[in-house]
Amino acid sequence: MVGVLSLTGDGAETEVKPEAIAALGQMLRGRLLTAGDAEYGDARQIWNGMIDRSPSLIGRCIDTADVMHCVQFAREHGLLVSVKGGGHNVAGKAVCDGAFMIDLSLMNRVRVDQRGPTARAQGGAKWIDFDRETQAFGLATTGGTLSDTGIAGLTLGGGFGWLGGRYGMSCDNLVSADVVLADGRVVVAADDENPDLFWALRGGGGNFGVVTSFEYRLHPVSLVLGGGVFHPLSEATNVLRFYGEFSADVPDELVTMGVLLHTPEGFPVAAIGACYNGPIDAGEKVLDPVRRFGSPLDDQLQPLPYGILQTIFDPAFPPGARYYWKAHLMGSVPQEAVEIMAEYYQRVPSPGTAVLFQQAGNAANRVPPEATAFSHRNARYDLVILSGWTDPADDDRNIAWTRELWDALAPYSLGAIYVNSVVDDDEATVKTAYRDDTYRRLSELKAKYDPTNFFRLNPNIRPATG
Repeated sequence: MVGVLSLTGDGAETEVKPEAIAALGQMLRGRLLTAGDAEYGDARQIWNGMIDRSPSLIGRCIDTADVMHCVQFAREHGLLVSVKGGGHNVAGKAVCDGAFMIDLSLMNRVRVDQRGPTARAQGGAKWIDFDRETQAFGLATTGGTLSDTGIAGLTLGGGFGWLGGRYGMSCDNLVSADVVLADGRVVVAADDENPDLFWALRGGGGNFGVVTSFEYRLHPVSLVLGGGVFHPLSEATNVLRFYGEFSADVPDELVTMGVLLHTPEGFPVAAIGACYNGPIDAGEKVLDPVRRFGSPLDDQLQPLPYGILQTIFDPAFPPGARYYWKAHLMGSVPQEAVEIMAEYYQRVPSPGTAVLFQQAGNAANRVPPEATAFSHRNARYDLVILSGWTDPADDDRNIAWTRELWDALAPYSLGAIYVNSVVDDDEATVKTAYRDDTYRRLSELKAKYDPTNFFRLNPNIRPATG
């Protein structure tokens, strides 16, 4: 074994000696990888195919002790660290050239306790892992709308999902978390143990440590009324106008989307997506206006298992495609914004791109803004521009279109963003993910739990000084 060059936390290069690498490898139950190892190529890949970076070392952890050893090793050697959970973050913060990647992707076990009911999931699990296990018991919690999304990144950022109307965001259903801190210690974060850290984890992103285990509150969820109603793109303005009016007042059981996208056959459409989590007959009555509006091309609203609903968007956003996203938090669906979206989508560069309003959900909006680090509880929608394409030659064109549309929609937003949509993560941008008082408190807690900013490859919150 030879030594490797690695980046330090301040961006300098340092050589990690072969004997140090060998010693860490012997301590891990998982594997320590360098560029010459067969698994290295797969381990460094993440969902966004536009991200092509090469860490100096990859610690493929299989338990909390492995994570502790990796953190302690990185601290002793002054190494820059990235953390990979599900690897779904569009900005690709899980992987960095020359850094030490702590990879949790093999830590994906989920265990249900029916007595709670609760579920405990390891930090590398994805929602497909979580939903498969919990749905076997007819249970669920609010998770992402793509099953390939990691539970860690979604929850630490807040977590919008189909069940948000009744049960709030993913972070609202977090009961406790096991966290490896920057000094290598493991602590529990919960309402009654390190409550300030527990507050920060629910929206503060990956700034405070490596969460190796999440415990969630579960709810009875089995059959839902879900799917979408599709219209020709020529009706986009009318469909989204109706969507804004309809979704402004819906029962807790219903969460909706208004979206412009292409069908699998490549046909551009305007659609209204929905999940009614309650009695099917009641859902049919609530969603009847959606079925009756206009002259739909296709009506795919139907009773289906919640776990199936969680996978229906997966084919539209496959791993390995190239992605660039921008988003605004919105208080309503303004007519002017609808017209801009419809006009821009007429000239969208790629059929792999979708633009949508994702409803936060009534229960998510009722949580007091000071209760969690996700504090924009007045946001009724996340307006997301999900640009996807396959040819690297099209990068500039797709990124430019996304930014132009985002700029055009900015006047109609709340002036805030969802932290999981941050791609341009200068300090000013990151601050817009939080209320001012929330950001100040997060910065103070960063100084308490990570005073040297050891965990900085994220939408970074700098430690308070003075």
